[in-house]
Amino acid sequence: MNTPSRDLDAPPPPAPAGARRPSDSVTTMTEYVLPTHTNALGTIFGGQVLAWIDLCAAICAQRHTGRTVITAGIDDLSFDRSILVGQVVRLHAKVTATFRTSLEILVMVQGEDATRGDVWPTVTAFVTFVAVDAAMRPVPVPPLLVEGHEERRLAEAAAERRERRLARRHQGRSP
Repeated sequence: MNTPSRDLDAPPPPAPAGARRPSDSVTTMTEYVLPTHTNALGTIFGGQVLAWIDLCAAICAQRHTGRTVITAGIDDLSFDRSILVGQVVRLHAKVTATFRTSLEILVMVQGEDATRGDVWPTVTAFVTFVAVDAAMRPVPVPPLLVEGHEERRLAEAAAERRERRLARRHQGRSP
């Protein structure tokens, strides 16, 4: 069986109408860790980090969709290292995949000791949003123009996470 091959010198196929690149909506935030953000040990509350993740991801999702978005879920969240009072939190969000009315955002969080110049990975999270209209009804989102191997890998992994979420929902289990 012959499979059609693409001429590598030919231009890529046209992007879907309205498609946007992940780079079009990248969002970064920087926060200073204050005593009100920390527990009795002087390390940042996980809930505070989650709030900043949700905020950074929501801005990224709104930039991509041009719509109001609501958080549908957070997958594969893992805290790898803590951040102390007086240190800096750096968040970086980008769209990994779009579906009919939803999209997934990857948020990478780093800690920084600005006095020493040290930077370390702290948390990685995948946040799913649904775009809605003024009546809070889901609406279609612009497609994602995936470019390059890494973006393709992230989009494929996002589709797998989505399938797992949908399977759990159909089985009646909470995430």
